[in-house]
Amino acid sequence: MAPAALAAFNTERDGLALETISDSVDKVHFLKAQMKMEEKDIYQKSQWDAEKDKTQFRQYEDACDRVKNFYREQHEKQTVAYNLKARNDFKSKTRAEMTIWQAMEKLNTLIDESDPDTPLTQIEHLLQTAEAIRRDGKPRWFQLTGLIHDLGKLLFFFDAQGQWDVVGDTFPVGCAFDKGIIYPDTFKGNPDYMDPIYSTENGIYTPGCGMSNIMLSWGHDEYLYHIAKAQSTLPDEALAMIRYHSFYPWHSAGAYHQFMNKQDVKMLEAVRAFNPYDLYSKSDNVPTVEELKPYYMELIDEFFPNKVVKW
Repeated sequence: MAPAALAAFNTERDGLALETISDSVDKVHFLKAQMKMEEKDIYQKSQWDAEKDKTQFRQYEDACDRVKNFYREQHEKQTVAYNLKARNDFKSKTRAEMTIWQAMEKLNTLIDESDPDTPLTQIEHLLQTAEAIRRDGKPRWFQLTGLIHDLGKLLFFFDAQGQWDVVGDTFPVGCAFDKGIIYPDTFKGNPDYMDPIYSTENGIYTPGCGMSNIMLSWGHDEYLYHIAKAQSTLPDEALAMIRYHSFYPWHSAGAYHQFMNKQDVKMLEAVRAFNPYDLYSKSDNVPTVEELKPYYMELIDEFFPNKVVKW
């Protein structure tokens, strides 16, 4: 079946630029996590990357320099008003209808055709994560989550306003911006920064309300989370991995825990279990797409029973 409504894609968008900033964001977290790992060995359970040579990545400070301007724009523009509008726009239309694998191929085309010399395709990146999870004997739903977790980047080629509302760390809007967010001082240009309600610790929320009731900054995580929640049979842990994998202030810096309920404690553990695979798998060996495709097509069909997904 051919993808429907492909005219909705904005093929003029610079996919390579999006992937470059996304990779730089990941490198910042990789190097930060590496420093923590050396100090506390927090990722002992992740066996597959135990012998990985982590010295090949750029220094933490250099990676930070590359993403600072990106985060300044993101932090100034991710307001409550924008997030309400983004969610309303999401619900108002279907942008395309494709299977998961077709969506992977489309993301491949949109990003990688702008850079013919890219060392790895998008599908290869996605398969690296999934295969690392598979090698560690994790459940099938966990493997599929690794495969699809970044598919929300398709948002960039629909109606996103820029890179800032697609990639980067996520954070709550409607309450004070925590110091645990990267570059917290860059929020001073956000209209919500001095709002009498939004600038308070709890803002529009109440302690213990549950993270599912918190409005996180709009981007590829939130976009795919809402799609998977409505159209898949993935368990809550998988949905949490998709929604929160870029929510570093929460799962790594310990911020916003006052909003958690009992369910969120379990979800936090799931997200932390996923995090090493998200960070480290990009330097793995190149997977053979055609050899792996039948296995992952079976996984996709298992958890996306309607096969064709409304994007």
